[in-house]
Amino acid sequence: MTRSLFPEADRPAPVREATEARLLTALRLHLVDGVGPRTHQELLDHFGTVEAVFEATRDELLAVDGVGPRLAASIIAARHSREPAQELQRCRERGLRLLVRGADDYPASLGEIYDPPSILYCRGEYRPQDQLAVAIVGSRRCTMYGRQVAEKLAGGLARAGLTVVSGLARGIDGAAHRGALEAGGRTLAVMGTGLGEIYPPEHVDLADEIVKQGALLTENKLLQPPLPGLFPQRNRIISGMVLGVIVVEAARNSGALHTVRHAMEQGREVFAVPGRIDSLASAGCHDILRDGATLVRDVQDVLQALGPLMAPVVTATDQMILTPRELNLDDQERRVLNLVTIDPIAVDDVLRTAGFEASRVLATLTVLEMRRLVRRVPGGQVCRVL
Repeated sequence: MTRSLFPEADRPAPVREATEARLLTALRLHLVDGVGPRTHQELLDHFGTVEAVFEATRDELLAVDGVGPRLAASIIAARHSREPAQELQRCRERGLRLLVRGADDYPASLGEIYDPPSILYCRGEYRPQDQLAVAIVGSRRCTMYGRQVAEKLAGGLARAGLTVVSGLARGIDGAAHRGALEAGGRTLAVMGTGLGEIYPPEHVDLADEIVKQGALLTENKLLQPPLPGLFPQRNRIISGMVLGVIVVEAARNSGALHTVRHAMEQGREVFAVPGRIDSLASAGCHDILRDGATLVRDVQDVLQALGPLMAPVVTATDQMILTPRELNLDDQERRVLNLVTIDPIAVDDVLRTAGFEASRVLATLTVLEMRRLVRRVPGGQVCRVL
């Protein structure tokens, strides 16, 4: 028996059928050749729903930017195609899940970029806490220095509670995934191929390890082989899923710089690790540092630079996080911080509810103020800083 792809599997049959019907309709449009992420968005903007796209006439389809006669014919022909059902069955046989844009299990930040994927194929588990994520990218032909730095940064970020995102490629990507795994943290690999075959093939074992502590993700159909144009396109997903992108090592023509451009367009933080000033392997990093990227020496640089989250995130240990800087607090600091609200609250109320000595509470509040996590306001009150 194959595992259900749907959390609704225990609900009444009509609900399950309706859910599966919506998924098949979304998959039907996703699989039409020529409907990329931008054309998909144009179709949704024009018709409102995927269902309405398949109800449109040829002339109505031709009125959409980017839709010509050939693509309109392909969309109409797809109405009765059996490919979506076959693709869904293949995914079920491999225990994969499909994350549909707009569903609760779809990455929230990714859904807000200009051209989000309509469907993500997922092997493993994407969790809400993975919204606290940072990408580490760089050259496939990295130096030993780059590999060591990527592993060290990934391990530090993972231990701080952040999910490490990369692209499963050779070099820096692989080192980032391994660093997070060795630290016992979570990591997500965004692939430029289908999940039916791991690329590069030498990362098959690494992919299996990632699934145990995260997930493999792609927008490409299950059996999609590697094609050069797919890898730059997947880079927008890497940057779209994270709070910031760290470039560890990149030459001036490195594909990692595509991820940087996407990150800048999406309003994500951009970080870079410096190398030797005469190192061609780090020339791209030095260029973006000159252009304003944040220099990274250690994990602290990353945590300090990341701004407030768009919405609070609950971690695996049930901590409510408003800004990534909070991840570096000890238990006592976090306990006091959680007593302080965005609206001003009396210090006496914090002292009364903290559950330990007033002197320790006051000292902790001072530390939190120095870290710019709380602010004192008139009237003997404090408030949380975002």
